[in-house]
Order: sequence, then C-alpha cells, then structure tokens
Amino acid sequence: MTDERTRSASKGIDTLLHQPVRTRLAAFLATRGEATFTELKNVLDITDGNLDAHVKKLLAGGYLLARKHQGKGRAQTQYRLSAAGKRAFESYVQQLNALLNLEPGTEQDPSDGITGSLRLLHE
Repeated sequence: MTDERTRSASKGIDTLLHQPVRTRLAAFLATRGEATFTELKNVLDITDGNLDAHVKKLLAGGYLLARKHQGKGRAQTQYRLSAAGKRAFESYVQQLNALLNLEPGTEQDPSDGITGSLRLLHE
C-alpha cells in the first residue's frame, strides 16, 4: 500500500520547485513575503550567479514577481511569489507531505495552507 501511495504522490511533483535551492527560495518567500536579491543570496548562502540562474527559472515559470525599488544608492530588485507560485508551492509541500506520510490516517488538513505545510516540514 505504501509503495502505491508513494508512486501516485510522486507523479505530479513540480520539477521547477523540486530542486533544493528553488525549494528553499520559495519557502523563504512564502513565509517572508518579499526579499531583495542580496537578502536571498545571504539567506540561501549561494553565489550571485547561482541565485540569478534559479531566479530566472522561477520568473520564466511564472512563480516569481520582481520589481525594482529605488532606495539609497543603487536600485534593488524585490522578489515575491506570484499567486501561481504560492499555489504551486503549497501543492508541492502537500505532495511532499503525501510522499512522507507513511502512517495511514495522518494526512494534512488542506485548509492549513502554506503555513500549515511549512509547520509540518519543521516538526
């Protein structure tokens, strides 16, 4: 039974989010809301080039929104999850929970949304 559930749950895994850096980036933005390129680079502890490559993929997939913000000094780009990105991340986390849910009868309440899903990941 477990193998059957695992196969069925893994069929729809979002390959755009199923990459460690992009998963962490989406999780951070899901809880934080918005962040600059520099903040993301520091939190994720990756290089400019690595972050840029992942951001471009998420932007192209419609999962991120970017806006230029002029503050002190040079302009900063702020990133946040789009509505589609939030839905995709929530679905992705639920799919991961289903894959990890090896004990029958312990499924997550879908009304918990992203916050509940993230809470399950940290328990």
